[in-house]
Amino acid sequence: MEMPNSLLTILLVVVVTLLTEEAPAVAGLDRGTATFYGGGDASGTMGGSCGYGNLYSTGYGKYTAALSTVLYNGGLSCGQCYRLTCDSQSSPRWCRLGASVTITATNYCPPNYALPANSGGWCNPPRAHFDMSQPAWETIGIYQGGIIPVLYQRVACVRQGGVRFTIKGFNYYELVLITNVAGSGSVKSAWVKGTNTNRVPMSRNWGANWQSLAGIAGQALTFGVTSSGGQTIVFQNVVPQNWQFGTSFISNRQFSY
Repeated sequence: MEMPNSLLTILLVVVVTLLTEEAPAVAGLDRGTATFYGGGDASGTMGGSCGYGNLYSTGYGKYTAALSTVLYNGGLSCGQCYRLTCDSQSSPRWCRLGASVTITATNYCPPNYALPANSGGWCNPPRAHFDMSQPAWETIGIYQGGIIPVLYQRVACVRQGGVRFTIKGFNYYELVLITNVAGSGSVKSAWVKGTNTNRVPMSRNWGANWQSLAGIAGQALTFGVTSSGGQTIVFQNVVPQNWQFGTSFISNRQFSY
């Protein structure tokens, strides 16, 4: 029997409406998984392969995560921010409905090739996996779930105060940790210039640590930093002439992208 035109129209409207309502929930989002570590107070997340050390004193707090290889990108993602939501359609039992959380990438979750990627080797390539601090994870997941599917997207980072520079090492080997980066959150490139030296390009040593092999001790220092978002800021004389190794300096400038 042929379906009446009026009924067919109604069915089409319903289908289109449902598709339209579903789309915003996943548009711009990627799928991954998430576990947790570090204890209920996140004390076990301090340090990490990005080099941030004490995450409280460096401004990153307890809402952080270690990223799998595909996300960590050799340290290029250190400092980036991601908003995560538990995928309740895939795991309704272990998700906190309607909840989301924004985390900062501060650590690396290495692969475990002794275990299959779908059974313990959660950070094995090519999985997109977040090993989150427990407080961050429990914002979106139920503790007993252990591992949850997530929908995630990279978002702009919000920081308090200016970009910070911590200088370690010795003359002719300066290791500079660049932290508290807003906007894109991560650093693409950097250079340093002393009052008596020319501009010297810096290279990424590990994580968020950048190195210089120039003899710049005893000079006021200017840093030029380009974020992964493409914004360049010159921090003119942000480090005074009488600086010492092991000290930190806070600028009055900040990234917006």
